[in-house]
Amino acid sequence: MLPESIRTIEMREPGKADVLETGTRPIPQPASDEVLIKVIAAGVNGPDLVQRRGHYPPPKGASDLLGLEVSGEIVAVGADVADWSTGDLVCALTNGGGYAEYVTVHGAHCLPIPEGVDPVDAAGLPETYFTVWSNLFLDHTPAANALLLAHGGAGGIGSTAIQLGKLNGMSVLTTCADDASIAFCTDIGADRAINYQDEDFVAVARDMGGANLILDTIGGDYVARNIKASAPDARIVQLAFNKGSRMEIDLMPIMLKRLTFTGSTLRSRPEAFKSRVAADLRDRVWSSFQTGQLKPMTHTIFSFDEAVASHKMMEQAQHHGKILLKP
Repeated sequence: MLPESIRTIEMREPGKADVLETGTRPIPQPASDEVLIKVIAAGVNGPDLVQRRGHYPPPKGASDLLGLEVSGEIVAVGADVADWSTGDLVCALTNGGGYAEYVTVHGAHCLPIPEGVDPVDAAGLPETYFTVWSNLFLDHTPAANALLLAHGGAGGIGSTAIQLGKLNGMSVLTTCADDASIAFCTDIGADRAINYQDEDFVAVARDMGGANLILDTIGGDYVARNIKASAPDARIVQLAFNKGSRMEIDLMPIMLKRLTFTGSTLRSRPEAFKSRVAADLRDRVWSSFQTGQLKPMTHTIFSFDEAVASHKMMEQAQHHGKILLKP
């Protein structure tokens, strides 16, 4: 029997990590195209921190609770959902609401937990894999031995990009903040990992022939430097602006090098697009966990009572891989 009320992590108000606290709410009810998931674990992601600060409001109709990915057991199925049954173990991309004991999710945004992956670790897969795959590889096939420059390789997005780059036959250059992060990135497949404080990634990328694909979450002065580091006909994908989104740059090299500069946010994309990404991941990526070519990257698992600590760890960039919350 399902409970009437559930435990959640709430925001008292927008602000620092200390505004997070546990609370209770009525159990959510799935719509006809949704499933209800009993949460095993939830991922902590950069957009959670931005929303907590008051700068990333949830889309219309989405839960105001934080949490964009979960793993868990399906305990109820909407009338129009044909692919899932109660008792199925899944990991899922949510529009919010993951920081709770139960969450409703669109049925087509669920994926089976890959064979050989612990159900807790699976909570850290959807947000980064949906994001990286949809921006770098959906409808794009990299040329053999193309160079991927992935900034922040020790984080969730960066570590996923390294693994997917290697899975797709690319060489991978990544930037890191310290020696421990460099070791982590090379262990998971990066061909070259550099400390951005000691080496200029522009010079390194040029020595390697120029980056054909660049994934950046930094922004600020990195925008112009990424353009300099790119090879002709390269594609630069911007996913965040941790150093700011306003800058003055010379756009002439974009024309001369025939560059593509693009970016996106995943949460606001239509449900049909996310369903397409889920299907592509299931068909082309998920089996690589079984073969060992891909691995979940869990750094630390916190309890709901430790939500404040989980956000502080992410803000201080003390993690290698994913930070998870467990009810």
